[in-house]
Amino acid sequence: MKEPSRKPGVGRIGRLLAALALGVVVTALCGCRTLSFYGQACKGQYELLARARPIPKLLADPQTPGELKERLRLLLRLRVFAQQSLKLPVDGQYQKYADVRRRFVVWNVEAAPEFSLQPKTWWYPLVGCLEYRGYFSERGADNYGSWLERKGWDVYVGGAQAYSTLGWFKDPALSTFLFEPDGDLAEVVFHELAHKRVFASGDTDFNEAFATTVGQEGARRWLQARGTTAQFAAYEAELRRAAQFARLIMETRAQLAALYGDERDPWGKLVATRKQRDAAPRQLRREKQRILERLKQAYSGLKASWGGDTEYDAWFSRQVNNAKLNSVAAYYDLVPCFQELLERNGSDLERFYQAAERLARMPDPQRRQSLRLLAPGAPPNYNKGREARLVRAASDN
Repeated sequence: MKEPSRKPGVGRIGRLLAALALGVVVTALCGCRTLSFYGQACKGQYELLARARPIPKLLADPQTPGELKERLRLLLRLRVFAQQSLKLPVDGQYQKYADVRRRFVVWNVEAAPEFSLQPKTWWYPLVGCLEYRGYFSERGADNYGSWLERKGWDVYVGGAQAYSTLGWFKDPALSTFLFEPDGDLAEVVFHELAHKRVFASGDTDFNEAFATTVGQEGARRWLQARGTTAQFAAYEAELRRAAQFARLIMETRAQLAALYGDERDPWGKLVATRKQRDAAPRQLRREKQRILERLKQAYSGLKASWGGDTEYDAWFSRQVNNAKLNSVAAYYDLVPCFQELLERNGSDLERFYQAAERLARMPDPQRRQSLRLLAPGAPPNYNKGREARLVRAASDN
């Protein structure tokens, strides 16, 4: 049900757990399972903040290992670059460091029906409906995932190395991501800070794709500014592999959506069909497995073109299902749209942020339609005149 993972979109960068500690006020209206969830969230967030130590004190402490000091100094430089060059709201973020003494800080549970790619959603105070449930305990995530599986859901549990509280707390840097390669560390930091700059309540795909775009663009600019040609080339190659992997996943999702008869809602999101299917569940299950087997074969060919690079082997080492495929789509489905929005704004980050903020304020259907028009592959059944007005509304200064 879970496997180790590094890459954005497959678990390396965590989903939002913003303001979960504040959610206790609504638990009186919820069931025991929800009460337990908010309880572990409060406990986990408190323990994380309690472990955090100010970075200046760690740097001044002769007992602090030299490697840790080196990474903390790098982190401080990344904070300055994020604020001055990327125009991101650094505030008091990453001024402390916490050793969480485990590989992941949280584990995210995602679910989808057996014969649909429509993700299950959960409602949270202040941030609305999101497509995942985050646990500070691996056992807690596994238990909840198993409970969902018994109810017939496709379930994916993935570990996350970082997350953002959207400014409700001063997030510390964590041992789970501080020792990543320089380019990856930069991407994590810029990704999480981006969530503070623009956030659309209840829209997981929008938020993650925006932050992924900012994280990748920021890491590129930072590596170029440092003049580290070899590191920049390695990071660019990593992004190309990630894009190829994501494209493979999107193609598989398209095949499965056609098999299931999934439909597009008015703003382009996949939803389960309400029509009667001709195929019996056994037949659907068999064809679904064939499509997933073809995905694995296609990955083997892709890996060969990479010279045998194995960075996605862990992702394929355990069961692939609808929820697991959705975990990639949440990060990458809308990334081409945001990349186009950045280009249309002359690669000026401030103008790009303002355009993204206008999109975030739009009603959900208009936001998704506007984004889809920015990149190839937009659903063809929209009113073209209205689409043009939506794109102008998102892009105008």
